[in-house]
Amino acid sequence: MSTLAFAGAGWVTAIHGLAARAVDDLQIERIAARHDTSAAARAEQFGATACRYEDLPGGADAVVVATPPPLHLREALRAVEGGAVALVETPLAATLADADRIVALGEGGRVAYAENLVHSPVVAEAVQACRRIGALTHLEVRLSQGRPEGGAGRLDPAWGGGALLDLGVHALAVALLMAAPARVVAVEADLSPGDGIEVDDDGSVILTFDSGLRASVRASWRAAAPTWDAQAASATSAVRLELVPDPSVELNGSPLKLAPTPPQLAAEALHHLGYIGQLTALREDLRADRAPASGPVLGRLLVDLVCAAYTAARTGRPEPVPFTGPRDRTPHELWRGD
Repeated sequence: MSTLAFAGAGWVTAIHGLAARAVDDLQIERIAARHDTSAAARAEQFGATACRYEDLPGGADAVVVATPPPLHLREALRAVEGGAVALVETPLAATLADADRIVALGEGGRVAYAENLVHSPVVAEAVQACRRIGALTHLEVRLSQGRPEGGAGRLDPAWGGGALLDLGVHALAVALLMAAPARVVAVEADLSPGDGIEVDDDGSVILTFDSGLRASVRASWRAAAPTWDAQAASATSAVRLELVPDPSVELNGSPLKLAPTPPQLAAEALHHLGYIGQLTALREDLRADRAPASGPVLGRLLVDLVCAAYTAARTGRPEPVPFTGPRDRTPHELWRGD
């Protein structure tokens, strides 16, 4: 993998572009977006060519699919049918029906799921610490920050959901990693709509695992400053993870040593949050002719949990996992009963 294309030119492509610059011999060639001006601006930033969606993949080895979620399936199909690998941004899709099709598309190993925290060395250190302390009796994950700016589409119900879909998939991914090998069997949730918007801007979820663990997950757009952290405990020990603002992992109150940050990065968060590791891992998987380590099955599981959570928030009852409700509804539609 030596060339990338972007389907979409929103804020996350700026992060992917900076991460790509930190990976040796990786070039961004094409950038497509709904608006020509957006594509042109991002293309100028990274020395790429602005184009239309239908021009992708344009010979690129991989396409980062960073459109609104309802378009993820369309652009993943375009990338794979054009001979490229699709790296699909979070959430994997806006409905489980689309997620199912992306999983089927990825059966040949040509689709990766862009959950960057899977590749975060800080999260990896926390997960290893959880394995050392024994069966978890407590787990809490919290991702809080301000309402999205410069991306009004994320506040529109057409996106598929609010804070719990947009930010919550990352919090849920961390919870699954820290609690593994336990599996979620039921979800409870409480969602609150934001002032002046139809979608939720604050969501609290309880995950019940087959081990008996009941984990708390919160995703919120109401924070004055970003805070991404997690705490886990067993009968004898405790682990604390902080990703934002200052990456750290503590075991029983003592800080664990983290891998050094590579020099001369545009931002250290590109390393700590796993964006560089994500691209490096994908390239290594392609060179070894193996399926991506982070595949679309994980993305579908997270959409499954989110759909269960939005349904549980509407009914006020625990929702079993796997989700058994309609697969053609977005999480927002499941919450509102549309």
